[in-house]
Amino acid sequence: MIEKLKILWQFSRPHTIIGSTLSILSVYLLCYLQPEGKFDGFVLLISLISALACNIYITGLNQWSDVEVDKINKPWLPIAAGTLSKEAGLRIVLVSGAISILCTLFFHWIFAAMILSILAIGTAYSLPPLKFKRHHLAAAGAISLVRGLMVNVGFYLHFRQSMIGELTIDTAIWPLVIFVSAFSLGIAWFKDIPDTAGDAVHKFGTLAVNTGRKTAFFAGVFVVSAAYLFLAVASLAKLFPNHVFGAVFHITVLLVFQYKSLKLDLKNEEAIKQFYMFFWVLFFAEYLVYPGMYL
Repeated sequence: MIEKLKILWQFSRPHTIIGSTLSILSVYLLCYLQPEGKFDGFVLLISLISALACNIYITGLNQWSDVEVDKINKPWLPIAAGTLSKEAGLRIVLVSGAISILCTLFFHWIFAAMILSILAIGTAYSLPPLKFKRHHLAAAGAISLVRGLMVNVGFYLHFRQSMIGELTIDTAIWPLVIFVSAFSLGIAWFKDIPDTAGDAVHKFGTLAVNTGRKTAFFAGVFVVSAAYLFLAVASLAKLFPNHVFGAVFHITVLLVFQYKSLKLDLKNEEAIKQFYMFFWVLFFAEYLVYPGMYL
């Protein structure tokens, strides 16, 4: 049983599960901090289950559809490694998608529309005929749209509707949307850098394959640095109640990110993977910190 749970955890891509969990909790907290905010554990729990099941559907479908690519790029993933059969992987994907959709029955139509849209984009990302993953602009756009706009705005609207019965959105969410949208472009470009071998063999037109690792890396560094600079300047302009904290945090993280970027050896596969995981830690940190700027 423990071994099966371990395989399921690996199949879910833990860093994406953690990222999704923190993003939902952070957006909920932003809603709760508004004057009309009130806590509802049931709404939060069912919404989180739906989001995480949706996450597993998308990451699992990606693995199920690209086993041969993963055997080159990520041979440790369950299906590629042979610890999970392709049939079992598909069952997990379908059950996860069903759970995500069923959870929407408890809520307003806006939540169902958002979850169904995210599932549709995730399907188009991995499966023909669209298979966004093969085209770097479509892939980056899909990731940025889902993580930047749909998750933050969609869940904010959903939580506000559950709290006060109205589909309203506060200005507090928009700086986060801008930041995460840009950050997600970095995720899209950075994640493909260590995968150029398999992507090239299977003719995936990622930015790293089309332009080279160096160009893809510095494109990601540029947009992510711009995102941090945006929140630092917004903090200095007193856009947030706790603007001193916001400015200090984002300037500090920007400097650390730049330092790590300059030190990275793009010929060192292990160093690239470590940098990518460090990058996800920055993603986690932003969602942990952002509500604090409104305290």
